[in-house]
Amino acid sequence: MTTQPIAFTNAHLVDPETGYDGLGSLLIHNGKIGDVTRSESFENLSPDIRVIDAGGALLCPGLIDLRVKTGEPGSEPKETLKSAARAAAAGGVTSIVVQPDTHPVIDDPSVADFIFRRARDIGLGHVYAAGAATKGLDGKGMAEIGLLGEAGCLYVTDADRPIVDSRVMRRLLAYAGSLGMLVAHRPADPWLTEGSAATEGEFAGRLGLPSEPVAAETIMLERDIALVELTGARLMVDQISAAAPLERLARAKARGLPLLATASINHLSFNELDIGDYRTFCKLIPPLRGEDDRDALIEALASGLVDIVVSAHTPAPPEDKRLPYDEAAPGAVGLETLLPALLTLHHEGRVPLARLIHAVTLAPAQAVGLAAGRLRIGAPADLVLCDIDAPRLIDAATLISKSKNSAFDGRRLQGQVLLTLVDGRVVYEAG
Repeated sequence: MTTQPIAFTNAHLVDPETGYDGLGSLLIHNGKIGDVTRSESFENLSPDIRVIDAGGALLCPGLIDLRVKTGEPGSEPKETLKSAARAAAAGGVTSIVVQPDTHPVIDDPSVADFIFRRARDIGLGHVYAAGAATKGLDGKGMAEIGLLGEAGCLYVTDADRPIVDSRVMRRLLAYAGSLGMLVAHRPADPWLTEGSAATEGEFAGRLGLPSEPVAAETIMLERDIALVELTGARLMVDQISAAAPLERLARAKARGLPLLATASINHLSFNELDIGDYRTFCKLIPPLRGEDDRDALIEALASGLVDIVVSAHTPAPPEDKRLPYDEAAPGAVGLETLLPALLTLHHEGRVPLARLIHAVTLAPAQAVGLAAGRLRIGAPADLVLCDIDAPRLIDAATLISKSKNSAFDGRRLQGQVLLTLVDGRVVYEAG
């Protein structure tokens, strides 16, 4: 479909591919980036081009979120693909990857095809799927990951369920490696995490909550590192959350092992004290860690040890959250708050802006082989225009997501998405 050419002038460009962070202008033509210049405007623009004066607002590639849960198919009251796509557009997220723990599970190409067809009908953004690593996410028998890859799944994972059987995990890595497919795995020893609702420590003890030690993450990560070394396969460590496993990850990367790591915006923004008086919106998987762990995670993001930031968008309706803390469903929605929450680390001087944008654009694009995530001529015109200084008070009730379980409810952030474009089409405009 042909769209009107658009020229953004007087913009604050951040290009994660070149590292450029400064004044610039950008031209969109036929859904692609037609030109980029490091000057305030273009000369001799055709009169049929729509010119948008960015007024110094941030213009960067649209965000790519590799970890999004929806309720469709199977649990539509939580979230539909349409409501998730609308929330993503409002948050400047132009590509999402749906997790395979739907009903039915994405362990069959037909389920992935259903998601892709629904997304095409909705037409708001790019919706991809992650395939199940094991049949039914049971951790026992490997799914048909070759067929899932051919169907368009970007990587395979069992989402929140750790693959405990080391033989299954080894076979999975070996086979995925032969196919060139990325495997994602959340490291957690289930015998140490079963029934837990918080991270082990004095605070959880005072609240009387069942808890899990950080060692549960470290132990499983050590095993996964050993299996990557054995098979040579690419592994994405899903939602690393504490200092101790980060130390193991750093040593493994220093040895040249093909490892990537993601962190959720929640673990970069909150610590264990934020569960306060049993706030179920802050009950997450993995649980919120100590402040020292959060600081270590931010430093790892700044250094590049943590490659990618995800929203870990997990919708849950009120009846699943308005329960005693240890009985409430874990997870929080995050598509609409990912960018302003990330910008907090820039405003606090903790992580350079270009590095933050890289972690939610080019890094995930490279991890799963997408052409987006760059301000290069010929790249898809998936873009977000954002006033990074605009103050926002997050009110969960006003979020577009069907579920309103935001950990950021009541928090003051800075950053307002003004425009979101997908393939050169405006899919969200503030106001």
